[in-house]
Amino acid sequence: MPEISRFFGIIITMNYNDHAPPHFHVRYGEQKALIGIQSLTLLQGRLSPRVFGLVMEWASVHQAELMRNWEQARRQAELTRIKPLE
Repeated sequence: MPEISRFFGIIITMNYNDHAPPHFHVRYGEQKALIGIQSLTLLQGRLSPRVFGLVMEWASVHQAELMRNWEQARRQAELTRIKPLE
């Protein structure tokens, strides 16, 4: 799973040829989740409220970049790193 961003110990990844809807994967320690890009909602898994809030803040700023990466992944193209939350 290619890593596209990392901040505060949170790892954001995206798979090539992944299933719809467009989403990204989040890992933080033992916590794992799938977040919908267009809806910015938790699709699967569980994150603590603090981690979920940080991920939502980051994703809302980078939503267009996430969608571009999703399209690139569907075409098997190289994914672009996205600036971390600071």
